[in-house]
Amino acid sequence: MPRPVWSGTISFGLVAIPVKLYSAVNSKSIAFNQLDDRTMERIRLKKVNGDTGEEVPTEHIVKGYEISDGQYVVVDLDELEPLLPVATKTIDLEEFVDLDEIDPVYYSSSYLLAPDKLTKPYALLARAMEDGGKVAIGRFVMRTKQYLAAIRSVDGHLMMSTMVFADEVVDPLSVPGIDGAEDEVLTEREMTMAISLVESMSGPFEPERFQDTYREEVLALIERKAAGLGFEPVETTAPSANVVDLMAALEASVSAAKAARGRHPAGGPEALEKSPAKKLRNVEPVPDAEETPAPKRRARKSA
Repeated sequence: MPRPVWSGTISFGLVAIPVKLYSAVNSKSIAFNQLDDRTMERIRLKKVNGDTGEEVPTEHIVKGYEISDGQYVVVDLDELEPLLPVATKTIDLEEFVDLDEIDPVYYSSSYLLAPDKLTKPYALLARAMEDGGKVAIGRFVMRTKQYLAAIRSVDGHLMMSTMVFADEVVDPLSVPGIDGAEDEVLTEREMTMAISLVESMSGPFEPERFQDTYREEVLALIERKAAGLGFEPVETTAPSANVVDLMAALEASVSAAKAARGRHPAGGPEALEKSPAKKLRNVEPVPDAEETPAPKRRARKSA
């Protein structure tokens, strides 16, 4: 039976809703221990001095923040304690927003919120948010750390996702090369085939179809070795690094996707070719159906 990781109340105006917080995800990752192959004993890590290699007693270990190379500012626990957020055991709802206004990059961990004794206020908040199509944004403190959180209603129950703060999200334009992609000028035929490929691979999201094959194979290997069976290497084929013709790759991908799906996608190539190229951003029309011009790149403005 799941155990709550936090309990408190949701502050909804003047309404207090007692809740318990449960992890919504049960991680299935595989963890290995480091062993001494001579004795099969666990390897223990020790805290040692970086210069002398000698083990440092706990009473001599302090917290330090590096401000420059090799220069630290030491901060005592007594100095940090007044700055710690007050654990109020309350999720303070500050505003309600539409779900599609939140970029998924802001989501971190997922939790289930269960009512604690009083179910009517819980049901009232869940129903009000679901009918209004809103998500509640609030803050709470768990284990001396303050979190930003989004609470949404799903089939009558509340789910909460902790969120990262705005200054923790990496600006995409700071990543080298990422700002040049939107300057590429594509042909109408390339866009037609690319959209057709997306349509032919489209379908409802069925999460149970996606399995962690690596974890399953590692567990199978462990079971074989535990049973005294030998290791059987699996042959793998590395993906080809050869540069192929873009149109040929798109056409082959569309054909393979249609064959795998066993159906013709709605709005396939026949429908897409009827749409004018001017509706597509950075698309050059095809002057001749027999000849497709090579993609052109616009000249980059000088700084």
